[in-house]
Amino acid sequence: MIEQIRSLPHQAGIYQYLDDAGRILYIGKAKDLSKRVKSYFNLTPHLSPKTSLSLRIQKMLSETVGLHYIIVENEHDALILENSLIKQLKPKYNILLRDDKTYPYLYIDMEETYPRFELTRKVIKGKGIRYFGPFSVGARDILDSLYELLKLVQKKSCLKGKKSCLFYQTKQCLAPCEFPIARDSYLPMVHQGIEWIQNKRLLIKELSAKMEFYSESLRFEEAMALRDRIDRISKSEITSQIDLASTENYDVFAIVASESRACILRLFIREGKVASSTHDFVPITPYFSLDEAYERTLIGFYGNEKPPIIAPIITAHSFESSEWVLEHLSQLFGKKAVLEVPQRGAKKELIDLALTNAHELLRAPQPTKEVLLDQVRELFELDTLPHRIEVFDNSHHGGIGTVGAMITYENGHFDKKGYRTYHLQSRDEYSQMSEMLRRRIEGFESNPPPDLWVIDGGSTLRTLAIDLLTSYGIYLDVIAISKEKIDAKSHRAKGSARDILHTQNSLFRLEPTDKRLQFIQMLRDEAHRSAITFHKKTKLKMDQESKLLSVHGISQAKIHKLIDYFGTFESIAKSDFQTLVELVGQKDAENIQKHYRGDGSK
Repeated sequence: MIEQIRSLPHQAGIYQYLDDAGRILYIGKAKDLSKRVKSYFNLTPHLSPKTSLSLRIQKMLSETVGLHYIIVENEHDALILENSLIKQLKPKYNILLRDDKTYPYLYIDMEETYPRFELTRKVIKGKGIRYFGPFSVGARDILDSLYELLKLVQKKSCLKGKKSCLFYQTKQCLAPCEFPIARDSYLPMVHQGIEWIQNKRLLIKELSAKMEFYSESLRFEEAMALRDRIDRISKSEITSQIDLASTENYDVFAIVASESRACILRLFIREGKVASSTHDFVPITPYFSLDEAYERTLIGFYGNEKPPIIAPIITAHSFESSEWVLEHLSQLFGKKAVLEVPQRGAKKELIDLALTNAHELLRAPQPTKEVLLDQVRELFELDTLPHRIEVFDNSHHGGIGTVGAMITYENGHFDKKGYRTYHLQSRDEYSQMSEMLRRRIEGFESNPPPDLWVIDGGSTLRTLAIDLLTSYGIYLDVIAISKEKIDAKSHRAKGSARDILHTQNSLFRLEPTDKRLQFIQMLRDEAHRSAITFHKKTKLKMDQESKLLSVHGISQAKIHKLIDYFGTFESIAKSDFQTLVELVGQKDAENIQKHYRGDGSK
């Protein structure tokens, strides 16, 4: 490794430190690979970490036995590649923040005769476009409230018609599609909507009055729905008396760390007032770095698309890679970005406000579900708090209709959008799990890995998962859950299931009443349910296909032979004629191809 370090090029790129198992420990970027990597080590009299480095870095380098690097054109490309690889490969010593979604904005086109409010995550073309946001939560609730409280044109398609519709009859629209409504009569409602967006406390007051009306009218379900909506809208805003006495916009970022977790707080100032805010918690590990947390936060928040509102960015602390981030954002925005750490004045007051709120959020008790996750992390010696978990199971019936399922659990609930199902070709359970996990790993580029994998199976399948991840250079916590066996048979007595949990260093036989065991069982059971449901659908489709093929004179024995070979009817339909002949003969091969070409039945 020492000779490799000595021969590194003086070019921009990314470097990867690897441990003795070939897993990536850390990914970094450099304007000059040679200078950057050499800054970590003493090369004489032997290779060793520099003692001036932080204990975190020294520990990482003590585990490092290998080095890979990739040369790129410039620093900007290095930053983008580093960010992409960290999300895909989840190195042990890097920080992975999941807050890389784009936040929605509300917008309105004031050049339209009858302007309407809409949601967007992208820049909308038009001289009269006015944006509000971004919003972490409550954007859809605000939009719905505007259309319930104001007689705006409810749908884009409404103006295309020439006759009033149900919205007019229910007094939710003035129906300018049919009646001559003056624009000057319509615009006051638009201005009222803008005022409510900019001062959500006024909107909440209107919604609260409506909620009381529903309650007094014994319309309790509608009252509860409004209560929940008010709660979501309230969460998008930090109350503040700060008024910059100007129309300035700022994006404010502050990160505060305690012994166990850090709070990342984002504050959005629009036209001199606090418009909305959002926050996330990150577990503190021995590898946590405030510098990297700011870099990941800014790169993740702005993503790869120009935001609808470009505001100067102010942060509570300076950080090492700020020049890299500034260059990246300037390219993204199409103009020079502004990134500063204010020391005095009104902007410093905004930083103080953000820090105060971040400290308050850290002092608040952790939610019960987060406490349970922390207990799971501690018991199983996981490297990170498992905010996002993926769970795998497969299902088949006599080798027919073999499928796999992956379910996801994130921030206290099952994330149905993250569920995946797989048609599997493999014949045994080990190969089926291998096939499913490999396909998931290959999808990490577009859908980054979670914090934890849970495998329905024993230590053999857990080892399989670790070996697959290692072969791709990915560092990820994995545990497996298997049923206790009595007399070589799985034991699953209701209410007393003693499932076994397999981790890196231990086997856990927890009591059935243990909340940590029950949590993992809940995840496993949901994956099992998903796999069984998908198997039933697959089997039903296969049975229907089998009946159709039998119409063409193909015996059930030959159908099973084809399924054993191809795995699915879709593969049979796409197979070449010669393979079919070898399996079932000339005549039946012709009938099969006729069937899938839709040439009629026999």
